[in-house]
Amino acid sequence: MNANGPTRRTVLAAAGLAVVGAAAACTTDNKPSKPSGPRQPTVAVTFSPALDAAPPNPTEQFSVSVSGGVLNPDVKLINPAGNSIPGVLSDDRKTFTVSTPLGYGAKYTWSGSAVGFDRVTRKIDGSFTTLTPKEKIGVVVNVADGQEVGIAAPLILKFDGTVEDKEAVEKALTVVTTPHTEGSWAWLGEDNGSRIHWRSRDYFKPGTKVHMSAKFYGLDFGGGTYGDSDVTSDFVIGRSQIVKADASSHQIVVVRDGATLMTLPCSYGQGDVDRNVTRSGIHVVSEKHADFYMSNPAAGYFNIHERWAVRISNNGEFIHANPETVGVQGSSNVTNGCINLSLSNAEQYFATAIYGDPVEVTGTRIDLSEADGDIYDWAVSWPTWKSWSAIKGEAPSKSVPATPKGAPVPQNANPSAPR
Repeated sequence: MNANGPTRRTVLAAAGLAVVGAAAACTTDNKPSKPSGPRQPTVAVTFSPALDAAPPNPTEQFSVSVSGGVLNPDVKLINPAGNSIPGVLSDDRKTFTVSTPLGYGAKYTWSGSAVGFDRVTRKIDGSFTTLTPKEKIGVVVNVADGQEVGIAAPLILKFDGTVEDKEAVEKALTVVTTPHTEGSWAWLGEDNGSRIHWRSRDYFKPGTKVHMSAKFYGLDFGGGTYGDSDVTSDFVIGRSQIVKADASSHQIVVVRDGATLMTLPCSYGQGDVDRNVTRSGIHVVSEKHADFYMSNPAAGYFNIHERWAVRISNNGEFIHANPETVGVQGSSNVTNGCINLSLSNAEQYFATAIYGDPVEVTGTRIDLSEADGDIYDWAVSWPTWKSWSAIKGEAPSKSVPATPKGAPVPQNANPSAPR
């Protein structure tokens, strides 16, 4: 036994102490503290447009998207009536996009939920109100869907208010012609609202198909006004029919597809005073009435019943029957500006006329002009017409009434116009 070293019992005792110390060190409490409340969602939600932004245009793209998770199928946008707005959830469930325009000045509410990759659900909520226009401007198109019109027909859009930003409005217009036909928009003078016409450079080819689209809903017309709705028009150009009306010949020649359809004796305006002059230039058939009442106080007649009246200008010029001038039809011009035919001849021509047919009057001392009404399109040279577009220049600021004072109106009213 080694008297200088520790005994075996002492060594073992020391080792035991070391083990106890190690055991004590391993029992130290390092457990994480328990959360004080429910876990917070980590999925992030983004609204477009932002809910705190200015009132959005109802045609903007409205959506809600998430990062760090996915949207649940219950996400939706609810209108003021409590109905869901149609929308599409993306395949990856990251974005829900509204698929239809909203309304003006209305409150919409987001609803639904999203779940994060941590499996914690977050509620989708929030609301916004779309912009409220100072005024909504509507428009009327002169040609109906499916209508067949003549080869000189202009396409007319009449607004029920003044359009200040004419360039923006014109850029929202599209005209597609098949076959392609050169044409241009032109802004004409105000007539209780703005008006814009699309005219082909030359007469249409028969059979041409025309599609017009106006994307006006949500469009800023300027001055706090916005478009009321989108509009379209789809129509077709019919056969070619041109009335050759030479005042010195005392007749009209109706030419159908290049061949003479009928030659009818008539009487033109007497021409003694300006109001009795049938205007020279390309007129356009705009409407027709089997029965029409006309008045002209300056000429001394009121509410005279006329038959088979085809309007060719808004200044009061018609091609119509007048039994009182039959004796001079074909030999003398005695009317107050209209083109008079016999009853049978007027009825025969009436049956062939459609909106947009050109009536080419020649041989008188006053030309058709903007003073003669709303459809004087063909009295304007092509370069001038194009210059009235707001896109390549400034639209005309002049104010010319579309219906001159004294022009006749439909039956059962109290018209006043040259006869």
